Amino acid sequence: MRPLRELLLIGGALAVTACSPPAQDKAQPAQPAPQAAANTTPPTPTLAPSDTSGLVPVVNAAAPAEAPAGPLQAAPASPLAQAINQASWPATGAEANRDALLRAEVLLARARFSPGVIDGQDGGNLKGALSAFETAHNLPVDGKLSEAVWSALAADAAPAVVAHTITPADVAGPFQPSIPAKFEDQAKLDHLGYTSPLEALAEKFHMDEKLLQALNAGVDFSQAGTTILVAGVGPDALPSRVTTIEVDKTHRQVRAMDASGAVLAVYPATIGSTERPAPSGSFTVKGVAKNPTYTYDPSRLTFGDKSMGKLTIKPGPNNPVGAVWIDLSIPTFGIHGTPDPRLVGKTASHGCVRLTNWDAVQLASAVKPGTKVNFVGVEPAGPKSPA
Repeated sequence: MRPLRELLLIGGALAVTACSPPAQDKAQPAQPAPQAAANTTPPTPTLAPSDTSGLVPVVNAAAPAEAPAGPLQAAPASPLAQAINQASWPATGAEANRDALLRAEVLLARARFSPGVIDGQDGGNLKGALSAFETAHNLPVDGKLSEAVWSALAADAAPAVVAHTITPADVAGPFQPSIPAKFEDQAKLDHLGYTSPLEALAEKFHMDEKLLQALNAGVDFSQAGTTILVAGVGPDALPSRVTTIEVDKTHRQVRAMDASGAVLAVYPATIGSTERPAPSGSFTVKGVAKNPTYTYDPSRLTFGDKSMGKLTIKPGPNNPVGAVWIDLSIPTFGIHGTPDPRLVGKTASHGCVRLTNWDAVQLASAVKPGTKVNFVGVEPAGPKSPA
């Protein structure tokens, strides 16, 4: 009997998608690569029995672990942790600037203005998160750190860098030595899990792997019981149900709103391209599939390699559509995760909406069939650089 996957869906199979995942070998460490011109059919989870209210056990494949929901654990008294947790703005010097940017990213993430991957770098996703934060706090909007922005962020006095003791679950795997770039090679794998405990822990705490290593020089991330420094990103759950999703193509952002129209969260997103734009108008959520499979069906594509035949790629966080799929009422489109969070908001897609796995999981956990999805704005000319 096929294992069931967690699913919240109203009748029928999921529609064919038109999404293009990043195409690159994923080994530890990986380097950014351009998006591949490829396409998918939808995840094909087993429908849940009606008496389970749409919830069934998740398939046995590694998936993003939730960040701890309890009180943040104080960081060890290391000079680096203290420098980050005591950082302020304006900052003087390269190290102080890095520490302030890192603290700002964590505070934004905790306030649910996601900067995407926390890396201590000043980039487009951080600017987008700052702009959204400024808008929400009635501050001048320029996407830059300022004393006024810093004062509002620093109202959250909890440490940005905290301690985490590596658990047996963190290192249990199963791990893949690498994730091949070609779909036909991915289809041979029994799951598309993380490539290492380092990758799993970085995703658990929304961090760049190199940053996690830099904060924990010389640490063996495969050893349970080891205490490490991580970003204190806080709980995963949104405070209330999402009733409207706004997909902003102009600003490459997704906004989650409650019934009153208040913004619950803002996420950086990869949304279509000028060549293959995302839709415009209003739609609804049809359902949510966690740990979806990915089906590459050349007979339903208008582009890509049609010679390899139909392929089914097993679930896992490094699956081409990531850890979760939010199915939309418009045929062939969905909101989903990604195997490479560093590229979110920085490259084009073939129409679908790509979030980091952790942002996609957070959003998916707060929607239900019938949730409104409004596509607004237009795609900027040309894909953004993956830099």
